Amino acid sequence: MNGHTLTSHQRAVDLLFGHSAPPPPTTTTMQEFEIDDSDVRPLPPRSPSVYQLVARPLFAVFAVPLHVLSNIFRFIFGLLRIPVPQFRFTNLSFYTPRPRRSFGGPDRWVRELEEETGAVSISTGRTTAFETAAAGPSTLTARSRLADDTKVLPDFTLGSYDEALRTCEREARIGCIVLVSEEHDDVPDFKRSTLTNAEFVRILYDNNVVVWGGDVRDQEAYSAAEKLQATTYPFVAFVALQPRRNPSSSSRPSANPSPALTVLSRHQGPSSGPTSPSTLSSHLTTQLLPRVTPFLTRIQAQNAARERDRVLRSEQDAAFHATAARDRARIESKMAAEREAAERARAEEAEAELQRQHQLSLEHLKQTRLSWRRFIRRALTSSSLPASSGGLRIAIRLPTGQRIIHTFTPTQSLTSLYAFVGAQLVPSSLSPSEDPTTSPAGDAWDSANLELCLEKQISSAPEWWGFQLVSAYPRKEIHWMPGTQLGDVEVLKGGSQLVVELTGGARETSVGNGDDGYETESDEE
Repeated sequence: MNGHTLTSHQRAVDLLFGHSAPPPPTTTTMQEFEIDDSDVRPLPPRSPSVYQLVARPLFAVFAVPLHVLSNIFRFIFGLLRIPVPQFRFTNLSFYTPRPRRSFGGPDRWVRELEEETGAVSISTGRTTAFETAAAGPSTLTARSRLADDTKVLPDFTLGSYDEALRTCEREARIGCIVLVSEEHDDVPDFKRSTLTNAEFVRILYDNNVVVWGGDVRDQEAYSAAEKLQATTYPFVAFVALQPRRNPSSSSRPSANPSPALTVLSRHQGPSSGPTSPSTLSSHLTTQLLPRVTPFLTRIQAQNAARERDRVLRSEQDAAFHATAARDRARIESKMAAEREAAERARAEEAEAELQRQHQLSLEHLKQTRLSWRRFIRRALTSSSLPASSGGLRIAIRLPTGQRIIHTFTPTQSLTSLYAFVGAQLVPSSLSPSEDPTTSPAGDAWDSANLELCLEKQISSAPEWWGFQLVSAYPRKEIHWMPGTQLGDVEVLKGGSQLVVELTGGARETSVGNGDDGYETESDEE
């Protein structure tokens, strides 16, 4: 018996028993589709064996009554709503499939379908530009405009079968799986009449149905046929999310089970019967869509609500983090400003303390210097003045402008000269009678050891004098040095005119009334 006779038997059996009464829809959960095909590799082409040429066709003939009997029992138990195991003789099908192709896939099949039917994707007819994507319609159909009589095809998804199922599950959409085999004589007519039917394609497009198809000669389509238990071709199946059914007879309801991807209906056979465009369109509009759309709409609304909540939470989290960042920056800035202010306050306080200590030191030095000057003034007043004959006549101009002329012996030291000038710088408001009789250092003194006592004090403080003596012309500073006699100073030999310059910015007043018993330049004149 040849292949044509087997095909005729198959059509007769399908017409009599496969579609006399549609079986109840079979619920298939997502676990049935989760088959890992990543490790499946195309087998190398093999030559037909004796079993394929002789034994298998004979077994297929003997399987006809078994298949008829199985359909009768399924029909009867389906009417009675009695669950029975489904025995399918897939291994004894009415055709011998060719070896699967090691190349190709959904994209190749869609391109071949477009070339064979001369049709284009319906989305191209609705838009003027086509957006290319990895899982979108075939790129072969990208055209700007279409004629009114151009045939259209559904928007086939070019991804894998599992990707199409995940899209249906993720977006709560209906899926349409189309499987064909070039070994069937009904497939070409199915492609030209059903897949290009304008009404059928429009229903799929308007209801946003995910359409996936392929030839069972390809690995991906063959795997889908095994999972969907396709027995003849062309084959069309509709899948969608549906509530899970609790198989147990317990009265306790399940706690809101998540929906499962379910095979809603299967249609297989010639395009003049189960897979005709009118049959599929009627099935979609009168049965499948009214039954499935409300549930999917509710799922989509829940997904949209969850997405809105997720976006809202994301925006709230972003706003919270932005506010926290601004608050943290503001707090850190305030803390930094406070630290800078504290450091600046400590620096100012330290500077003020240094200034205060410096002022105290200056005041102490000033008081000590004044005490020594008053002590020196009393000592010079009580001691006898040296004779002026053979001495050094020195004219001294005080900071107040007063000029004093005094005669020193050449053997006197610079200490005597500086002591004499310092005594003239005592303020006139302090009476000479109130000058101390003892040195501020507490040492005993007399006219002989006065210079030694002063040199002992001055050696520990170079700034002790508070002034500097400078010759008027030529200008030359006369630095104080202990143990230096006046006769040994070059600018003082034969007398000189000296100017008193205060050091350290101090301004002091002297007696300067001309009645202190000393000769002045004006007295000589």
